[in-house]
Amino acid sequence: MTAPTSGPHAESTEKPHTWWRVMCLTGLDYFSTLGYQPGIAALAAGLISPLATLVLVALTLLGALPVYRRVSKESFRGSGSIAMLERLLPWWAGKLFVLVLLGFAATDFMITITLSAADGAAHAIENPLAPSWMHGANLPVTLVLIALLGAVFLMGFSEAIGVATILVGVYLALNVVVVAVSVAEVVTRPVHVTDWWTALTASHGDPLLIVGIALLVFPKLALGLSGFETGVAVMPQIKGDPSDTPDNPAGRIRGAKRLLTTAAIIMSCFLITSSFATTMLIPQKEFQPGGAANGRALAYLAHEYLGPAFGTVYDISTIAILWFAGASAMAGLLNLVPRYLPRYGMAPQWARAIRPLVVVFTFIAFFITWIFDANVDRQGGAYATGVLVLITSAAVAVMLSAWRKRQRGWFIAFMLIAAVFVYTTIDNIVERPDGVRIAGWFILGIVVVSILSRVRRSFQLRATSVRLGLTAAGFVSEDAEEFGAIRLIAHEPDVDTVQEYAQKSKDERRFAHIPQGSPIIFLEVLPSDSSDFEEDLEVTGVAKHGYRVLQVTSGNVPNTVASVLLQIRDETGVVPEIYFEWNEGNPISNMLRFLITGTGEIAPVTREVLREAEKDPKRRPHVHVS
Repeated sequence: MTAPTSGPHAESTEKPHTWWRVMCLTGLDYFSTLGYQPGIAALAAGLISPLATLVLVALTLLGALPVYRRVSKESFRGSGSIAMLERLLPWWAGKLFVLVLLGFAATDFMITITLSAADGAAHAIENPLAPSWMHGANLPVTLVLIALLGAVFLMGFSEAIGVATILVGVYLALNVVVVAVSVAEVVTRPVHVTDWWTALTASHGDPLLIVGIALLVFPKLALGLSGFETGVAVMPQIKGDPSDTPDNPAGRIRGAKRLLTTAAIIMSCFLITSSFATTMLIPQKEFQPGGAANGRALAYLAHEYLGPAFGTVYDISTIAILWFAGASAMAGLLNLVPRYLPRYGMAPQWARAIRPLVVVFTFIAFFITWIFDANVDRQGGAYATGVLVLITSAAVAVMLSAWRKRQRGWFIAFMLIAAVFVYTTIDNIVERPDGVRIAGWFILGIVVVSILSRVRRSFQLRATSVRLGLTAAGFVSEDAEEFGAIRLIAHEPDVDTVQEYAQKSKDERRFAHIPQGSPIIFLEVLPSDSSDFEEDLEVTGVAKHGYRVLQVTSGNVPNTVASVLLQIRDETGVVPEIYFEWNEGNPISNMLRFLITGTGEIAPVTREVLREAEKDPKRRPHVHVS
């Protein structure tokens, strides 16, 4: 089995890897948040940050982790929790809901790219050895980092996991040193804890009140939950067992669960210890905008307690992983977009290719960076909103899955988890509404582009494959060989009686002037989900009341008819003819019906689809309307 690099339409494939190496790829996003999470947490929660972090870790291990372990089991093809919800909501409601979730996913991944690059630039500029011309140049430095990231993807990304393994390994090792030295400083000088507790009780009073406040403010620390959706998005990269099958990759699922569990435990340990150390050792004023620890709390400790040489090495490692964290987010985008939008007909065909998407995403990242002036704190709200909405949707998805499977215990557990995440998401949106506004722009952009693309692609062939069953192939081959002509009558089945088919045959022969001795075949499109765009068509042949009938199930009639006609031509070598009746009703309303329900103006649209698909009129199936 091979692993797709970026969704089902990737230009190339590469060999899968062991779960712990893939964990390093997801860790580019997850672990790199240590570069800015402690500083943002201290800025958001103040002295309560360590207690709020404990609540966040509990939610990570008891909430997000069980949710995504189940997602990895039920959505193992790299589509994440969005695919689970897509299956629960058919027709247009499901498609629109997926578009909204994709908007939040785009917010999450795009802000990961811009925020990580901005924080990488901050680490570079604040380093004591940085040249003077870099000071105050956060915006251009961030833009350069984003441009370099885009260039890497344009050249290729085959060595990503190898690079990720080195970066994550070095970065975590350096963080172990920084955190260990910082915690040792706190332990050997208990005055830090005493001063913190004195300031905390002076500000908030009763200890029970402090705990209550910690439970209320922990949503501000939601950046520490990032990385779970990426973890299931890269599942196709995980090496499974030799006995794995496409429908039951047990080894790959087991590896994904190990990846999620190990990453969550590692990150939880770092979140607790780093929040504890930074809050005890760094003055609160240094966390404020313009302060030395703003967006770089652990780097501040590295320079303060391990010297400028080690601090510089730490800065370089942090800059590298923050820059490459954008690669993890870019890989997530390149995985999600080709899996959904082109299949919905809601993106141009080039959206299946990697390089054009990289260019588009890079320019969007430029624009976001310019809007936020490469400020880490200002992007935190949007990032947290994207992360929380995705995790909340995943919790709802597994809750509904447990309900459908009548797993009462799991349903209650996931319902409670979903309720906590709903509260967390709402609290974050109320506290930082800029996040949902930014996500709203992403959603609006995706919906507008999707609608325009769907309309523009309305006259394309939509079938990814057409297969004539044995009986169906026999019907058309018989007419082609004996009569040199294949005449089909488009029929919408109603009461399914012999009189219905006899009357239809009589009317078409009379009004369309079909020769009495010429055989006919009825073609019926049985309705399905009209919101689907790409379909695999199976054409079956049946005998009804003495008439031959071709039947195919599809959500779109004219495009399906055109695809079947072209397949018949290609298999028999005879250009078929098809006969329609004119539709009743206003042409404009019929066209809207076609766009929404796949019906409406059948004959003219079939003719237009055929004209677009076959430029040679002599090889184009003939459409008759009477």
